[in-house]
Amino acid sequence: MTIADSADIHPSAHIEPGAVIGPDCRIGPFCVVGGDVTLGRAVEIKSHAVITGNTEIGDETVIFPFATLGEVPQDLKFKGEKTQLVIGKRNRIREGVTMNIGTGGGGGVTRIGDDGLFMTGCHVAHDCQIGNRVILVNNVALAGHCVLEDEVIVGGLSGVHQFVRIGRGAMIGAVTMVTADVIPHGLVQGPRGTLDGLNVVGLKRRGAGRADIAALRDLVGALGQGTFRETARARAEEGSDNALVQEILDFILGPTDRSFLTPR
Repeated sequence: MTIADSADIHPSAHIEPGAVIGPDCRIGPFCVVGGDVTLGRAVEIKSHAVITGNTEIGDETVIFPFATLGEVPQDLKFKGEKTQLVIGKRNRIREGVTMNIGTGGGGGVTRIGDDGLFMTGCHVAHDCQIGNRVILVNNVALAGHCVLEDEVIVGGLSGVHQFVRIGRGAMIGAVTMVTADVIPHGLVQGPRGTLDGLNVVGLKRRGAGRADIAALRDLVGALGQGTFRETARARAEEGSDNALVQEILDFILGPTDRSFLTPR
C-alpha cells in the first residue's frame, strides 16, 4: 500500500493492501478502496463509495456517495480475466454511478476521458470508450463496447445499445433508445431514436459559423436521400474543404458493427 503523506483518509474508510493513494486525496467515511486501485492527485471520494478492480482514477476527479467503480462486467462471458477501468482527470461521478472493468474479448479496458459529468444513477458497461467533456444525464445506461466521442451529451433516462458509436458533439434527447450509430454533431430524439437534424446549439458554442452549418445541413439532407455509406463515399470522392463535413464522412466510412440512425 502506498499512501501519500498529504492524503486525508477518514478512519472508517477501508483501504486494501496494494492500493496507491496520491497526494492531496480525500477519502470519506465508509469508503472501500481495493488493492489494485490507483488514485491520482487530489482525487476526492465522498462517503460510502466503492472503488475496486484494476482501476485508475485521474487527478482531481470527484466521486460522490454510493458510486461503484471497477466491479466485474455484467457479462456472462467474463471469466475473471485481468482487465481495467481507466478514468481520466477532473471527472464528476455522481451518486450511484456504476462503471465496470473491461472484458478480455472486448479489448480489456473500459476508458473514460477527462472533464466528464456522469449524473446520478448512470451505468457505463464493460469496454466502453468515452471521450472528453462527455455528459451523461441522470440514469443513462450505456451497454458494452459503446464509443462516445468528445463532447457528446446523452439526455436522462436514455439507453445506448451495445457496440453503438456516437460521434463528436452529438446530442441525444431524454428518454431515447439509441440502437444505431449517430453521426458527429447529430441531434437524436424519440423513444426509438431517429436523427432529427444537427446539434446546432452545440456547433455554435464550439465556434461553427453559418457556412459550416449550411454545409452540414446540405450533407445531412443528402444522406437522408440514400444509403449512408454509399452517399458518404460519393461525397468523399468529390472532396470537401470543410473540416466538419470531412469529420462526418470519415465517421460514416470508419469501421462499425452497427447501421446508422437516419433522418426522419
